[in-house]
Amino acid sequence: MTGAGEQRGTRQEVLDARRIVVKVGSSSLTTAGGGLDADRVDALVDVLARTLREQDPANAAAKEIVLVSSGAIAAGLAPLGLDRRPRDLARQQAAASVGQGLLVARYTASFARYGRRVGQVLLTTDDTSRRAHYRNARRTLDQLLAMGAVPVVNENDTVATDEIRFGDNDRLAALVAHLVRADLLILLSDVDGLYDGDPSTPGTSRIAEVHGPRDLEGISIGSAGKAGVGTGGMVTKVEAARIAAAAGIPVVLTSASQADAALRGRATGTFFHRTGRRSADRLLWLAHASAPRGALVLDDGAVKAVVEGTGSLLPAGIASVVGEFSAGDPVELRDPAGHAVARGLVAFDAGEIPQLLGRSTRELARELGPEYEREVVHRDDLVVLHR
Repeated sequence: MTGAGEQRGTRQEVLDARRIVVKVGSSSLTTAGGGLDADRVDALVDVLARTLREQDPANAAAKEIVLVSSGAIAAGLAPLGLDRRPRDLARQQAAASVGQGLLVARYTASFARYGRRVGQVLLTTDDTSRRAHYRNARRTLDQLLAMGAVPVVNENDTVATDEIRFGDNDRLAALVAHLVRADLLILLSDVDGLYDGDPSTPGTSRIAEVHGPRDLEGISIGSAGKAGVGTGGMVTKVEAARIAAAAGIPVVLTSASQADAALRGRATGTFFHRTGRRSADRLLWLAHASAPRGALVLDDGAVKAVVEGTGSLLPAGIASVVGEFSAGDPVELRDPAGHAVARGLVAFDAGEIPQLLGRSTRELARELGPEYEREVVHRDDLVVLHR
């Protein structure tokens, strides 16, 4: 861990990044009472447009930006006569329905000053944990970038239920960065970085660099900001940074007012170094974005095979079934004590599995037909959560 005063120079990984995902929170775009702040939106777009326009002569490849923007629900509060973010889902969805149009219209007008088009992309977890939907989402984003547009991504709050929500746009941004194979993720909020305590308390200092989980041991991470219009806080931002860094994507966490400095590679905010390599694309989403529709409880032998081995989950290792789900849905794989050890896409409906429990695929094929001589969860559709 490096103190704020110890970091010097520029961050070369930032300067070298070609494809960048920028996430901005509600508090950086709206007033505390709800409603978009046009000046704040324009200030952010000024910075992003400059980044897209300016190009290092030594780097011929043009830069690309994907903007993950919160603010739809907050933007819809004032027009609907709401003085604060509602707690019930129905009114949140109503506010999002009104606010999302206002948000994208504001971005469209602001980027138009620079001759840039924007494209709205709304996602739910269901769009990205399933194989075909995942490919479609990536194809859409890639095509928008190839055509010179700026994708503006948000969770589809107007239809998302608790079962199919990302939970916060920080995590969504980390997963989108992986989806589009970004070189850098920048998380913007109303705080200028991660501190070793409450930033308002005298004696605390900003953490300039994080090389791994050990650098965060003993750090007290705060909750949501004072504006009260968003769902995230420092906890969600650090978790998003951890997800992205583990997937091989460096992260800058800073305030929206420092966006220009961050994109210029200056030593602002907190820089999270890569801690891992890129994994198979969809598995990251399966681990962090999918909402399990049920669970399979495994015996001890199957737990060991799934967690320590490289094989698929077979019927012989399943002890019981929990919940209702269909073939292709994400499910948890639990140990006998009920702890989730893995997650995967199941190949059978919940109602079919009880007749398969504890039996070999060869036996099932003889009795039920050749279509039952297969895995319940194939290894390619399985991600281990704990080792």
